[in-house]
Amino acid sequence: MPSPSPNAATIPPERVITERGKRSGQMITVSIHSTRLGPALGGCRIRSYRSWQDGCGDAVRLSAAMTEKAALAGMQHGGGKTVVALDEHFVQRGSAADRADLLADIGDVVESFGGGYVTGPDIGSGPQDMTRIGERTAHVLCRPESAGGSGDSSAPTALGVTTSIEAVCSHVWPGRALSDLRFAVHGLGHVGARVAEHLATRGARLVVSDVDESRRALADSWGATWATPDEVLVADVDVLVPCAVGGILTAQLVGDIRARAIVGAANNQLDHDSTADVLHEHGIIWCPDVVVSAGGIIGAVAREREGLSADAASARVRGIGRRLAGILDTAAAAGTTPLHEARRIVHSLLGGSPPRV
Repeated sequence: MPSPSPNAATIPPERVITERGKRSGQMITVSIHSTRLGPALGGCRIRSYRSWQDGCGDAVRLSAAMTEKAALAGMQHGGGKTVVALDEHFVQRGSAADRADLLADIGDVVESFGGGYVTGPDIGSGPQDMTRIGERTAHVLCRPESAGGSGDSSAPTALGVTTSIEAVCSHVWPGRALSDLRFAVHGLGHVGARVAEHLATRGARLVVSDVDESRRALADSWGATWATPDEVLVADVDVLVPCAVGGILTAQLVGDIRARAIVGAANNQLDHDSTADVLHEHGIIWCPDVVVSAGGIIGAVAREREGLSADAASARVRGIGRRLAGILDTAAAAGTTPLHEARRIVHSLLGGSPPRV
C-alpha cells in the first residue's frame, strides 16, 4: 500500500504573527497556513496554555488542518487559526471588561490581514464573541442570526456528519437501512447529541457515552444503551461515531475496536497518521475527520459570504456525503486508505497555483 501523500502540516505556514494585545495584554497568535486557493479560514481558540509558545505551536498545527478541511470541502479558501494563550491572572480576574478588551484586540489582529484571513468560533469563543470581534473587523463568521450571521455552527456540522454516515453505510452495506445497523456515539455535546438523535429517529440501535453523566437522560429518551467513554470505543457495533476529543484512535486500541467503520465530528481523531494504516489492515474504514466535520464552515461561508439561503447552504453541506463517497470508492479501488486519497486530493490542489493574497 502506498504511503500517504504529504499532509498539509509538512508545508510551512505562509505567515505567523504573535502580538500582545494592547488592551488586554494577552498573547494572540494568528497562523496563516495557506492562501493558495483563497483567503484563509479558521476559528478563534481562547484558552490557557503552559506558555504562549505552546499556543503559537497549536495555531500552526490547527491552521494546517484547516487548509486540508477547506480544500477537501471544495472551497476557494485556505487555512488559518487564531490562538489566544491566556495568562493565569487574566483567567482569575475573569471580568467582562477584560473579555471585551481581549475581543477588541483579536479584532484588530484579524483586521490587520486585510481580508486575507477570516475567523469564527472555536474552543473558548462563540457567536456572541464574533459580534464583538466584528466591531473591529468585517472578517468574521458565525455571528448570531439576530446580528446578521449564521449563528451556531453545530447544526450544519452535525448535518455533515449524518450525511457522511449515510455515505459510508451505503459504501459498506449497500441497500441496508440505518435501522438495521448499530452505532456507538462517543460524546454527546452540541454536535454528538444532534447526530445521535438523527440516528435514533431512524430506528438505529445506539450505544452512547459522555463524560457528563447528566447526558444520560438523553440516552434514555432515545432508548440507547449508556456506556463509559472507554467502553463505547470498543462496543460491539457496526459504526463508531467519535464526536468528542481528539487523539482517541491509537494503534494499541485498534485490535479491540469491533466497528467496521468510523465516521464522526471529532477533530484530530488519530494519535498519528500511521494509525490509519493499522485500521486499514484490520479491515476498518476510517473516514478522515477533515472531510466529515466541515459542515459548519461550509454552511457559514455559504450564508455569510455568498448570500445563500439556509436551505441552499444545507444542500451544499450535504455535498460532504458525495465527496466522502468518492474518496471511499477511489481508495477502495486503489487498495489504500481514505486518508491517503484525501491527502492526494489536497496535494494536487495545493501544488498548482501561487498564493492569491
